[in-house]
Amino acid sequence: MSLLKEGTTGEVALPPLLPRTRRVFKHPALMHYNRLAAAVIAVNLAAMGLALPDGITAEFASRAALVNFALAILIRRQRLINLLFRLATAAPVTWPLRVRWTLAKVYHFGGLHVGGALAGTLWFGVFVALSTAQSAPADVLVVAYALVALFVCIVVTTLPKLRAKYHNRFELVHRFGGWLSLVLLWILTFVQVGHSGASLVSTPEFWVLSVITVAIAAPWTRLRRVPVDIERPSSHVAIARFTHGRKPFAGSSTAISRSPLREWHSFANIPSPDEHGFRLTISRAGDWTGRFIDDMPKHVWVKGITVAGVANIEVLFRRVVYVATGSGIGPCLPHLLAQKVPALLVWSTRAPRETFGDGLIDEILAVQPDARIWDTAQQGKPDMVRLACEAHRDFGAEAVICISNKKLTWQVVHGLERRGIPAYGAIWDS
Repeated sequence: MSLLKEGTTGEVALPPLLPRTRRVFKHPALMHYNRLAAAVIAVNLAAMGLALPDGITAEFASRAALVNFALAILIRRQRLINLLFRLATAAPVTWPLRVRWTLAKVYHFGGLHVGGALAGTLWFGVFVALSTAQSAPADVLVVAYALVALFVCIVVTTLPKLRAKYHNRFELVHRFGGWLSLVLLWILTFVQVGHSGASLVSTPEFWVLSVITVAIAAPWTRLRRVPVDIERPSSHVAIARFTHGRKPFAGSSTAISRSPLREWHSFANIPSPDEHGFRLTISRAGDWTGRFIDDMPKHVWVKGITVAGVANIEVLFRRVVYVATGSGIGPCLPHLLAQKVPALLVWSTRAPRETFGDGLIDEILAVQPDARIWDTAQQGKPDMVRLACEAHRDFGAEAVICISNKKLTWQVVHGLERRGIPAYGAIWDS
């Protein structure tokens, strides 16, 4: 029997498109993530323009590179991410919707990471070119060219197609290449200071590298192996229960690993208001999750602190619609349980009770009796844009938050935004 509420057929007429002059800014190519990256590049171009009249020196280029690398690294630190979310979501719902619409794009902060990393790499290339032209000491050039080769490898593996096809390789290159880059930057600083005769602690490089080093090392100081209790309601899903540490806040995520130096996977925390600990819903989506569901390990590794996710922006709106498919219910559930904001769930999944178990479905319906659940085993795949539009209209929501796979998330978010409906979803940049 279908759990879809009567009247939600997905055949509602879609709202009209925004005027072309406004709609162009809703195109994925101009999303806030890319705008932030472009802003970082623009600031660097402005700095270059100001420095050109006096001539750009190797020292200027080196320090410009280091500042950009610091931005790229620090913007990914968990505590800073949580602070950004706290500041952005502090705005009251009485503010104009257009302002809150923009503030809720806070999770696009990764654009600063991309812009900083790219600008830093280009500045470092300028530094190496100038150092070579000025016949810098051989040891400086050896370390500098080693860094250039390393930066090129890191940048190449981040190209979207290569990253998607070889994600595990990207993660290893990013982690170990990043660590090695930090070591080489320290060596380069020591070598340059040795040639200049200056005091190490008197150089800006020393302090910037010290901050970067502490920021990179900090999450690993919290590395620990913790017990996990796994329930497998079906061969497609595992529900992992944790009781270690403090209960995480709703909307946060935890990264877990079975081999901490190789790969990490983040999942949304599902804390229950009346229970100790929290749960993670893990669905079969690849080799790692498949092995996790089949093997059901007794322990996993965790590190760092829990970090805010996209759905935390719900508090910026009076009413929201959550659109989820499959295991996307995981990131939605803690917000539905917390009931901080009036919400309506639209969930498309295959055989929900058989896949996720009666317990989870009953828990959802207890807090969302009007949830619109579409069983794809009986009804086929729905038009999620239409379902989202209908729910947005019927519920009088101000925004839609979509948790799904990459293709469908982009489809829903872009489909709604170009019609003037604030919509949000993951951007797969971590």
